[in-house]
Amino acid sequence: GCVNFCSYCIIPYTRGPVRSAPLELAVQQAKELADQGFREIVVTGIEIASWGVDLPGKPSMVTLIEAICQAVPNLRVRLGSLEPRVVTEEFCRILAKYENLCPHFHLSMQSGCDTVLARMKRKYDTARYYESVELLRKYFPGCALTTDMIVAFPGETEEEFEESLTFIRKCAFAEMHIFPYSRRPGTPADKMPGQHPNTVKEDRSRRAIAVASEMTRDYGRRMAGTIQEILFEEAHLGIWSGHAPNYVRVSVKSDEDLHNQVRRVRILGDGADGCAFGEIVES
Repeated sequence: GCVNFCSYCIIPYTRGPVRSAPLELAVQQAKELADQGFREIVVTGIEIASWGVDLPGKPSMVTLIEAICQAVPNLRVRLGSLEPRVVTEEFCRILAKYENLCPHFHLSMQSGCDTVLARMKRKYDTARYYESVELLRKYFPGCALTTDMIVAFPGETEEEFEESLTFIRKCAFAEMHIFPYSRRPGTPADKMPGQHPNTVKEDRSRRAIAVASEMTRDYGRRMAGTIQEILFEEAHLGIWSGHAPNYVRVSVKSDEDLHNQVRRVRILGDGADGCAFGEIVES
């Protein structure tokens, strides 16, 4: 559940308040997955930054992540979507110690314009959001930052949209998910004036996707020449693909069965489909 009550979101009404899995249960599940042969786990939920608010003593999410990283040191631990305010100096300082924590952080954004964020009832502004961006890059150099963005929110002007585009360029995301605003009956945003027609939604989606795609290409180009540990997942016509710790998809040509193996790969470049390609290097 979630209790943030963003003006566009129906989740608090349909799924109720936060219900945290106890720390001991989460650690047990992680160990069980490790015993079953999984190589990576994702800590996820509707709003994982609120984990612990309903538990005795109100433990923080850092406590949970630290316990899981310690419990399964040979597994990758990847975090789900994060509320920006959970990223503090202490958050980064503690978690940067764990080599099995994936350097990939999905910071929920929704808009890069303060006036739109206020109408969305988000609990941060762009200054606080960018503080999280800088902290993560300080403690996790080269990490991938990804996000979501809603375009054509009710009342969003062309100037506000352009402000958002400027902000996402400043953040230089590795990848973005762009969504046109979708009305949800029963939410405050559904009754807001300034509902945009589909033509505006489509135009702004296209323009935002163009900026996001260029940032993704820029991030991929910077990986060229680096050696990444790739967890291979599937093959097609002799081409194996999997994900780097930063969640960039990487493919290699190989006759080996690489399924569920982690291998060191030298990144040679990025393909037109956004999937980097490389060659396996021996340890």
